[in-house]
Amino acid sequence: MRDAAEVTLVIDGCAIATVDATGAEYSDGHIVVRGNRIEAVGAGRAPETPGAVRIDGRGCLLTPGLINTHHHLYQWVTRGLAPDATLFEWLTTLYPIWAGIDADATRIAATGGLASLARSGCTTTTDHHYVFPRDAGDLLTAEIDAAAQVGLRFHPCRGSMDLGAGAGGLPPDSVIESLDDILTASAEAVSRHHDDSFDSMLRIALAPCSPFSVTADLLRESAALARELGVRLHTHVAETLDEQEYCLETHGVTPAAYLEQLGWIGPDVWWAHAIHLDDTAIATMARSGTGAAHCPTSNGRLGAGIARTADLLAAGVAVGLGVDGAASNEASSLIEEPRNALLFARQRGGPQSLSVRTALDMATMGGARILGRATEIGSLEPGKLADLALWNLSTPAHAGIDDPVTALILGAAPPLAALVVNGRIVVRHGEIQTIDEAAVGRDVARAQAALIAKAG
Repeated sequence: MRDAAEVTLVIDGCAIATVDATGAEYSDGHIVVRGNRIEAVGAGRAPETPGAVRIDGRGCLLTPGLINTHHHLYQWVTRGLAPDATLFEWLTTLYPIWAGIDADATRIAATGGLASLARSGCTTTTDHHYVFPRDAGDLLTAEIDAAAQVGLRFHPCRGSMDLGAGAGGLPPDSVIESLDDILTASAEAVSRHHDDSFDSMLRIALAPCSPFSVTADLLRESAALARELGVRLHTHVAETLDEQEYCLETHGVTPAAYLEQLGWIGPDVWWAHAIHLDDTAIATMARSGTGAAHCPTSNGRLGAGIARTADLLAAGVAVGLGVDGAASNEASSLIEEPRNALLFARQRGGPQSLSVRTALDMATMGGARILGRATEIGSLEPGKLADLALWNLSTPAHAGIDDPVTALILGAAPPLAALVVNGRIVVRHGEIQTIDEAAVGRDVARAQAALIAKAG
């Protein structure tokens, strides 16, 4: 296979939703990709392009690649456990198992989780890895290597926990780190891995885990370090009422107000979940440019609540979508998230709360805004990076739905005709081109069995 930098790719005959600022769409259009950049997109057939790789897009919808703004990839090897628990019950059940992860288990889990994301239209994903057991090896590099192998654009977050059960936190003391060790490891992760170039495939963020698993000192120091190094900040905020009660009892304020006190607002910050927010918190997010990663499927799995998505958008908050940890969203299918976001928003506020095109925007440009990459990815425009999802809507399940965007968002999750990341074809006809998924599946089963046995 030729290097993507040398290849011109043409997709013809497809419907196109560009998700650009004008909302341009074409019922029969084309896209031309040269190397890793979009060269042209528009109506009708593509111009003659000698030597190009051509894909027949008839019966398909072309969209920007989907962007996953919150995940915990290591959890791919602990799916299906505590299926009926609340968040705090679920965490206390799984922490002892997660305490046994090592670099090999993390690599296997990340490979399985990333493959699932790719098959569901994801071209860029974050990850929030915050469990670093002693002597477990280089877990961050393990998942970075997995992302390079699968071929997705990757924004891993160097997470952390320094508030164990012995000091009033939720996680067991065996999985926490000291403040100094966390800050040292965080700086090293940025120095070693972060690439801020336009076409970067790898960027690092800093991500203390949550108000009930980290100290105020860690939050303050991580924010200062991230801003010194020029990287973004991420954490869980306002996910459950249990968390709200914890913060009110421990800090005397809501989780959102607590984070604001510690400097955790601004255009370089995005909060995961952001469910239990009052009007003041939403106004603060909008004023400061703080983003939100909405995880509707995981929130439903854990019964955490329904986020005020329509209110956040109306206030001008950047909202992206996330599958969240694979152990609280066993499917980890990113294309299901815009549909569930729409359904949950309408359950809360009625049928006009969220449109199908707004849902698609959250899954694409919303994520790009949150990650600081709105000029690079998230829409189909000349000059942007070639991250594309070509959805096959010629199936019986989609027949008769005239509007392709409605078919994509409200219909059954369609198969991928192709997924292109940075100009490289990663999925074709629903099959991953970069890894042996059957072998990965066997590795996942082996790793999960070993973790369960280790936990006793």
